[in-house]
Amino acid sequence: MLGVASRYHGTGGSGWAVPTRRRDRLVSLASDAESIPGPKDSIDDQIKKFANKGLSIEDLVTLVGGHTIGTAGCVTFSDRLYNYNNTNAPDPAIDQGFLLHLQTLCPLSGDLTRRVALDTNSENNFDNSFYENIRRGRGVLESDSKLWSDPRTQKFAQPFIGASRSHGSTFNKMFAIAMVKMSKIELKTGNQGEIRRVCNRIN
Repeated sequence: MLGVASRYHGTGGSGWAVPTRRRDRLVSLASDAESIPGPKDSIDDQIKKFANKGLSIEDLVTLVGGHTIGTAGCVTFSDRLYNYNNTNAPDPAIDQGFLLHLQTLCPLSGDLTRRVALDTNSENNFDNSFYENIRRGRGVLESDSKLWSDPRTQKFAQPFIGASRSHGSTFNKMFAIAMVKMSKIELKTGNQGEIRRVCNRIN
């Protein structure tokens, strides 16, 4: 949580108060990763996974906007470029110019570990351009691109789109609110877990 807040603030986002003294579990389970939305998840699956954690569709759309400063390996989306759903053709939802760009970065027999920015031309700035990119068919991950094609999520992405300062401010404000809400998922009380001295390891 602190790491995300620091990275967010250091790339142009406004800061927010991070709740402290959270109690965390003493063990990490590989099965927990199954509750995290994957790069190929449908909107139904994404909504369900967020709902299971008490998060709304608006929270989903807002938090995925964090991809404005993220990257992904070619392996997570290369099928969209060459063999989408076993059709031997690219995903038709991808803008043609952007498709050529991605194919150049991730050639068919290339290095699948290569990292690609999820928010083209703005990967070092925390801003609302991610939403404009998915509107234009320039979303890298299939799960991201679907946020615009589904009306349930599009209605929450739409207000973040625009060049004016107010659109960016709206996204920054909503992202901070959603991050604080996410930090309160499955809070432990009493003697459950521990308050970690270092966030990424047990005491």
